[in-house]
Amino acid sequence: MDVRQLELLLAVLSAPTMTQAAERVHLSPAAVSLQLQGLASELSTELFVRSGKRLVPTPAALRLAEHARAVVGRMKEIREEFVNDPSRDARPFHFATGATTLIYRLGAPLRLLRRQFPQIELHVTVAATEEMISGIRDGRFDLALISLPVIHKNLKIIPLFDEELLVVRLAEDGDRPTQVASIEPTELNDAPFLVYPKQSNMRTLIDRFCEELRIVPRVIMEAADTEAIKRLIESGFGYSILPEYALKEPNSAFSSSASPDTS
Repeated sequence: MDVRQLELLLAVLSAPTMTQAAERVHLSPAAVSLQLQGLASELSTELFVRSGKRLVPTPAALRLAEHARAVVGRMKEIREEFVNDPSRDARPFHFATGATTLIYRLGAPLRLLRRQFPQIELHVTVAATEEMISGIRDGRFDLALISLPVIHKNLKIIPLFDEELLVVRLAEDGDRPTQVASIEPTELNDAPFLVYPKQSNMRTLIDRFCEELRIVPRVIMEAADTEAIKRLIESGFGYSILPEYALKEPNSAFSSSASPDTS
Protein backbone atom coordinates (compact mmCIF):
# COMPACT_ATOMS: atom_id res chain seq x y z
CA MET A 1 0.00 0.00 0.00
CA ASP A 2 1.26 3.51 -0.79
CA VAL A 3 -0.09 7.04 -0.59
CA ARG A 4 -0.68 7.18 -4.35
CA GLN A 5 -3.18 4.29 -4.10
CA LEU A 6 -5.05 6.12 -1.35
CA GLU A 7 -5.12 9.29 -3.47
CA LEU A 8 -6.59 7.28 -6.38
CA LEU A 9 -9.26 5.81 -4.11
CA LEU A 10 -10.32 9.30 -3.02
CA ALA A 11 -10.31 10.51 -6.64
CA VAL A 12 -12.64 7.68 -7.73
CA LEU A 13 -14.97 8.26 -4.79
CA SER A 14 -15.25 11.98 -5.58
CA ALA A 15 -15.76 11.63 -9.36
CA PRO A 16 -18.98 10.60 -11.14
CA THR A 17 -17.21 7.94 -13.24
CA MET A 18 -13.94 6.02 -13.36
CA THR A 19 -13.08 7.76 -16.64
CA GLN A 20 -13.43 11.24 -15.09
CA ALA A 21 -11.44 10.17 -12.04
CA ALA A 22 -8.65 8.88 -14.31
CA GLU A 23 -8.59 12.17 -16.22
CA ARG A 24 -8.17 14.13 -12.99
CA VAL A 25 -5.12 12.09 -11.95
CA HIS A 26 -3.69 11.95 -15.50
CA LEU A 27 -3.86 8.14 -15.81
CA SER A 28 -5.83 5.75 -17.95
CA PRO A 29 -8.96 4.09 -16.46
CA ALA A 30 -7.20 0.74 -16.73
CA ALA A 31 -4.22 1.98 -14.73
CA VAL A 32 -6.47 3.37 -11.99
CA SER A 33 -8.46 0.13 -11.88
CA LEU A 34 -5.26 -1.92 -11.58
CA GLN A 35 -4.02 0.20 -8.67
CA LEU A 36 -7.32 -0.17 -6.81
CA GLN A 37 -7.35 -3.91 -7.40
CA GLY A 38 -3.88 -4.14 -5.87
CA LEU A 39 -5.05 -2.10 -2.88
CA ALA A 40 -8.12 -4.33 -2.39
CA SER A 41 -5.99 -7.46 -2.66
CA GLU A 42 -3.51 -6.21 -0.05
CA LEU A 43 -6.32 -5.46 2.38
CA SER A 44 -8.15 -8.71 1.55
CA THR A 45 -11.39 -6.88 0.96
CA GLU A 46 -13.64 -5.65 -1.83
CA LEU A 47 -13.66 -1.92 -2.46
CA PHE A 48 -16.10 -1.57 -5.37
CA VAL A 49 -18.94 -3.62 -6.84
CA ARG A 50 -20.67 -3.17 -10.19
CA SER A 51 -24.26 -2.06 -10.40
CA GLY A 52 -25.01 -2.02 -14.11
CA LYS A 53 -22.40 0.26 -15.63
CA ARG A 54 -21.63 1.99 -12.33
CA LEU A 55 -19.00 1.21 -9.72
CA VAL A 56 -20.48 1.38 -6.23
CA PRO A 57 -18.15 1.68 -3.22
CA THR A 58 -18.51 -0.91 -0.52
CA PRO A 59 -18.70 -0.08 3.21
CA ALA A 60 -15.04 -1.13 3.40
CA ALA A 61 -14.13 1.48 0.75
CA LEU A 62 -15.94 4.22 2.65
CA ARG A 63 -14.22 3.21 5.89
CA LEU A 64 -10.84 3.14 4.16
CA ALA A 65 -11.55 6.58 2.69
CA GLU A 66 -11.66 8.09 6.20
CA HIS A 67 -8.14 6.79 6.87
CA ALA A 68 -7.02 7.85 3.39
CA ARG A 69 -8.10 11.46 3.92
CA ALA A 70 -6.15 11.63 7.18
CA VAL A 71 -3.01 10.09 5.63
CA VAL A 72 -3.14 12.21 2.46
CA GLY A 73 -3.76 15.36 4.52
CA ARG A 74 -0.81 14.62 6.76
CA MET A 75 1.45 13.99 3.76
CA LYS A 76 0.38 17.34 2.32
CA GLU A 77 1.28 19.09 5.58
CA ILE A 78 4.73 17.48 5.59
CA ARG A 79 5.40 18.56 1.99
CA GLU A 80 4.25 22.13 2.69
CA GLU A 81 6.39 22.35 5.82
CA PHE A 82 9.55 21.63 3.86
CA VAL A 83 8.54 23.62 0.79
CA ASN A 84 7.87 26.65 3.03
CA ASP A 85 11.27 26.59 4.72
CA PRO A 86 11.59 30.08 6.30
CA SER A 87 15.26 30.32 5.36
CA ARG A 88 14.30 30.04 1.67
CA ASP A 89 11.08 32.03 1.70
CA ALA A 90 11.53 34.92 -0.75
CA ARG A 91 7.87 35.87 -1.17
CA PRO A 92 7.08 39.62 -0.95
CA PHE A 93 5.49 40.76 2.33
CA HIS A 94 3.86 44.18 2.62
CA PHE A 95 3.73 45.63 6.15
CA ALA A 96 2.25 48.99 7.19
CA THR A 97 2.66 50.94 10.41
CA GLY A 98 2.71 54.43 11.84
CA ALA A 99 5.92 56.44 11.99
CA THR A 100 6.03 56.64 15.80
CA THR A 101 5.54 52.90 16.23
CA LEU A 102 8.17 52.16 13.59
CA ILE A 103 10.74 54.40 15.27
CA TYR A 104 10.22 53.35 18.88
CA ARG A 105 8.79 49.83 18.76
CA LEU A 106 9.81 47.88 15.68
CA GLY A 107 13.60 47.91 15.53
CA ALA A 108 14.11 44.62 17.38
CA PRO A 109 11.09 42.80 15.84
CA LEU A 110 12.18 43.70 12.31
CA ARG A 111 15.72 42.50 12.99
CA LEU A 112 14.30 39.21 14.29
CA LEU A 113 12.12 38.90 11.18
CA ARG A 114 15.17 39.40 8.96
CA ARG A 115 17.07 36.67 10.80
CA GLN A 116 14.18 34.20 10.59
CA PHE A 117 13.34 34.98 6.94
CA PRO A 118 16.66 36.13 5.42
CA GLN A 119 15.39 35.91 1.83
CA ILE A 120 12.06 37.66 2.36
CA GLU A 121 11.21 40.66 0.18
CA LEU A 122 9.94 42.98 2.90
CA HIS A 123 8.13 46.22 2.02
CA VAL A 124 7.38 48.66 4.87
CA THR A 125 4.93 51.51 4.37
CA VAL A 126 4.44 54.34 6.87
CA ALA A 127 0.86 55.56 6.77
CA ALA A 128 -2.07 56.91 8.78
CA THR A 129 -4.53 54.45 10.32
CA GLU A 130 -7.27 54.93 7.75
CA GLU A 131 -4.84 54.41 4.87
CA MET A 132 -3.53 51.24 6.52
CA ILE A 133 -7.06 49.87 6.94
CA SER A 134 -7.87 50.71 3.32
CA GLY A 135 -4.67 48.99 2.21
CA ILE A 136 -5.51 45.84 4.17
CA ARG A 137 -9.01 45.70 2.72
CA ASP A 138 -7.93 46.13 -0.90
CA GLY A 139 -4.96 43.76 -0.59
CA ARG A 140 -2.07 46.26 -0.79
CA PHE A 141 -0.87 45.33 2.72
CA ASP A 142 -0.55 41.87 4.25
CA LEU A 143 -0.35 43.16 7.82
CA ALA A 144 -0.69 46.49 9.59
CA LEU A 145 0.14 47.67 13.11
CA ILE A 146 -2.42 50.32 14.06
CA SER A 147 -3.63 52.24 17.09
CA LEU A 148 -7.02 51.32 18.49
CA PRO A 149 -9.92 51.89 18.57
CA VAL A 150 -10.81 50.80 15.06
CA ILE A 151 -14.21 49.42 14.11
CA HIS A 152 -14.30 47.79 10.68
CA LYS A 153 -16.02 44.65 9.48
CA ASN A 154 -14.03 41.84 7.86
CA LEU A 155 -10.81 42.74 9.69
CA LYS A 156 -9.08 40.39 12.12
CA ILE A 157 -7.68 42.56 14.93
CA ILE A 158 -5.29 41.13 17.54
CA PRO A 159 -4.47 43.51 20.45
CA LEU A 160 -0.72 43.47 21.18
CA PHE A 161 -0.17 45.86 24.08
CA ASP A 162 -1.64 48.73 26.12
CA GLU A 163 0.23 52.01 25.94
CA GLU A 164 -0.16 54.85 28.41
CA LEU A 165 -0.27 58.40 27.09
CA LEU A 166 1.70 61.05 28.95
CA VAL A 167 1.32 64.80 29.10
CA VAL A 168 4.69 66.37 28.27
CA ARG A 169 6.01 69.89 28.87
CA LEU A 170 9.37 71.62 29.28
CA ALA A 171 11.00 70.67 32.59
CA GLU A 172 11.16 73.40 35.19
CA ASP A 173 13.56 73.91 38.10
CA GLY A 174 12.91 71.25 40.70
CA ASP A 175 11.36 68.80 38.24
CA ARG A 176 12.67 65.24 38.17
CA PRO A 177 12.50 64.39 34.44
CA THR A 178 12.92 60.62 34.88
CA GLN A 179 9.89 60.41 37.21
CA VAL A 180 6.28 60.66 36.04
CA ALA A 181 4.50 63.28 38.12
CA SER A 182 0.91 64.46 38.36
CA ILE A 183 -0.63 67.55 36.81
CA GLU A 184 -3.82 69.48 37.46
CA PRO A 185 -6.30 69.65 34.54
CA THR A 186 -6.66 73.39 35.06
CA GLU A 187 -3.03 73.83 34.01
CA LEU A 188 -3.89 72.38 30.60
CA ASN A 189 -6.97 74.48 29.88
CA ASP A 190 -6.18 76.99 27.10
CA ALA A 191 -2.52 75.89 27.22
CA PRO A 192 -0.58 75.84 23.93
CA PHE A 193 -0.56 72.28 22.55
CA LEU A 194 1.39 70.53 19.81
CA VAL A 195 -0.62 67.51 18.67
CA TYR A 196 -0.98 64.91 15.94
CA PRO A 197 -3.14 65.62 12.84
CA LYS A 198 -6.90 65.13 13.11
CA GLN A 199 -6.92 62.09 10.79
CA SER A 200 -4.72 60.07 13.18
CA ASN A 201 -6.08 57.67 15.78
CA MET A 202 -3.72 59.13 18.37
CA ARG A 203 -5.36 62.53 17.90
CA THR A 204 -8.75 60.89 18.46
CA LEU A 205 -7.52 59.56 21.82
CA ILE A 206 -6.08 62.95 22.79
CA ASP A 207 -9.29 64.78 21.89
CA ARG A 208 -11.34 62.26 23.87
CA PHE A 209 -9.04 62.70 26.87
CA CYS A 210 -9.50 66.48 26.75
CA GLU A 211 -13.27 66.19 26.42
CA GLU A 212 -13.50 63.86 29.42
CA LEU A 213 -11.59 66.37 31.59
CA ARG A 214 -13.41 69.34 30.01
CA ILE A 215 -10.12 70.77 28.79
CA VAL A 216 -9.99 73.08 25.78
CA PRO A 217 -6.35 73.13 24.65
CA ARG A 218 -5.09 75.83 22.32
CA VAL A 219 -3.65 73.89 19.40
CA ILE A 220 -0.72 75.83 17.93
CA MET A 221 0.71 73.06 15.76
CA GLU A 222 -0.28 69.74 14.21
CA ALA A 223 2.48 67.31 13.18
CA ALA A 224 2.72 63.60 12.45
CA ASP A 225 6.41 63.51 13.45
CA THR A 226 6.78 62.67 17.15
CA GLU A 227 10.44 63.73 17.21
CA ALA A 228 9.53 67.14 15.80
CA ILE A 229 6.93 67.59 18.55
CA LYS A 230 9.45 66.56 21.23
CA ARG A 231 12.10 68.98 19.97
CA LEU A 232 9.64 71.89 19.95
CA ILE A 233 8.43 71.10 23.47
CA GLU A 234 12.06 70.95 24.56
CA SER A 235 12.38 74.47 23.15
CA GLY A 236 9.48 75.67 25.31
CA PHE A 237 6.67 75.81 22.73
CA GLY A 238 4.03 74.26 24.98
CA TYR A 239 2.49 70.91 25.87
CA SER A 240 1.72 67.65 24.12
CA ILE A 241 0.34 64.18 24.85
CA LEU A 242 2.66 61.46 23.59
CA PRO A 243 2.87 57.65 23.82
CA GLU A 244 4.97 56.44 26.74
CA TYR A 245 7.32 54.47 24.49
CA ALA A 246 8.26 57.68 22.66
CA LEU A 247 9.64 59.02 25.95
CA LYS A 248 11.65 56.02 27.14
CA GLU A 249 15.00 57.74 26.68
CA PRO A 250 15.38 60.18 29.58
CA ASN A 251 15.74 63.80 28.56
CA SER A 252 16.44 66.49 31.14
CA ALA A 253 14.39 69.01 29.18
CA PHE A 254 11.11 67.09 29.55
CA SER A 255 8.68 66.68 32.38
CA SER A 256 5.96 64.02 31.96
CA SER A 257 2.60 63.49 33.65
CA ALA A 258 0.33 60.49 33.35
CA SER A 259 -2.99 60.67 31.52
CA PRO A 260 -5.72 58.04 32.03
CA ASP A 261 -5.83 56.97 28.34
CA THR A 262 -4.17 53.93 26.78
CA SER A 263 -3.83 52.96 23.16
